[in-house]
Amino acid sequence: MTRLIRSRTALWVAFAVVHLWLIFVGVFYIRVSTFGDVDLYRRWAESGLLFGIWPGLDGSWVYPVGAWLPILIPAAVSITSPIAYALGWSALVTVLDAVTVRALSNASARDRLAGRAVAPADTSELDERPEWYADLPAGLDGMLGAWGWLAFVAALGPVALGRLDSIIAPLMVLALLAAFRHPRTASALLTAGAWIKVAPGALLIGLAAAAKRPIRDVVVPAAAVTAVVVAVTAAAGGLPFLTGFLGDQGSRGLQVEAVAATPWLLAGLFTHAVRIAYNPQIITFEITGPGTETAASVLNLVLVLVVAAVAVLLLVARRRGVDVLLPGALALAVTLIVTDKVGSPQYMTWIAPAVAVAIATRTPGPWFRIGWLMLGIGVATQIVYPWQYSHMLGGNPVVTLILAARNGALVVLLVMSLLMLVRAARQARAAAEVETGVRRMASATRA
Repeated sequence: MTRLIRSRTALWVAFAVVHLWLIFVGVFYIRVSTFGDVDLYRRWAESGLLFGIWPGLDGSWVYPVGAWLPILIPAAVSITSPIAYALGWSALVTVLDAVTVRALSNASARDRLAGRAVAPADTSELDERPEWYADLPAGLDGMLGAWGWLAFVAALGPVALGRLDSIIAPLMVLALLAAFRHPRTASALLTAGAWIKVAPGALLIGLAAAAKRPIRDVVVPAAAVTAVVVAVTAAAGGLPFLTGFLGDQGSRGLQVEAVAATPWLLAGLFTHAVRIAYNPQIITFEITGPGTETAASVLNLVLVLVVAAVAVLLLVARRRGVDVLLPGALALAVTLIVTDKVGSPQYMTWIAPAVAVAIATRTPGPWFRIGWLMLGIGVATQIVYPWQYSHMLGGNPVVTLILAARNGALVVLLVMSLLMLVRAARQARAAAEVETGVRRMASATRA
């Protein structure tokens, strides 16, 4: 196993095989169901470039205005041919993935230790790694992280390439790797990603909690990037619609894949009172039944409250000497998924960056168990979408149970990430109390 992990040739051959397969499936085999969003991006680009109608600038849009940047890059290939545009999009994502894999493969524990924001507590009891890992040379941690990232891309399937999340996930990896030594670069990357799709913005909370100088190193770079986006948007005449994507998300119903929809999803196997309906305005399937509208509206507040609670936990852990960067990134990413009323399959890409970086930098914690759970979540997601999605919508009990199990695994992952922070904070407090006691005894002895 060590020989395979060590081989860069094997890594890049596997990279090529995985991406060529996913491109074949997404672009040629089942393009309509897997790369449907990509063709929507093409139509938006066509609308803007040919007819001068720019969603987000001429009216509210489901995405932040920065999403136009990755959408327009493949337009250089074609805006009229769905296949040509999809190939251009795939090339863009593949390049970003290649940069990500290379960055992970070159990472090591030295990156984390050299630029650590705070001295971490003793978390050796949390370090649950396989026996063979102890004999792995330190320089190969990055290779293992790169293999893990590639394995997750393969596990999630064509959705890992065919969404805007395919753009922001690599940015999240690069930001977390940069955060140890260059937090300002990390802040700029996460803010840029948030203006493409909101998820990376949540990681700014963890970065600010971990940084030595959060105002200078996190807030100022984030404000600078935002100022550039606002200025460009204002120049294009789209300032009135700058935050329109927030309203579009808030009015959505309870999507069938959402974690919160699981009870109704299971109930639908036994009653006709629960139905799955297509929402043509946002091109998604939503679940309806007794209480679903209330749940959808309540989740808007729940998401904010839970994110705030995680932020408080990060601050408490940070004050006790815990390095909260990666556990916080994972906890915040999973919180966004578990408390969101959408739950689209591409959201699973948000959980991989923190795990891959943690393994690549030999971060203490149960990251291997989390990694296996993450791969299971990816496989279950791919089974449901795209391969068995129509059967799930039709109430197939096996596929429904797979989706329910996937959602349950996400809740478990959230609990694991929070417990990691809580246990580390407790250990830090206990270690501090012991150190204080030793100092008092030493002082008393000298007296």
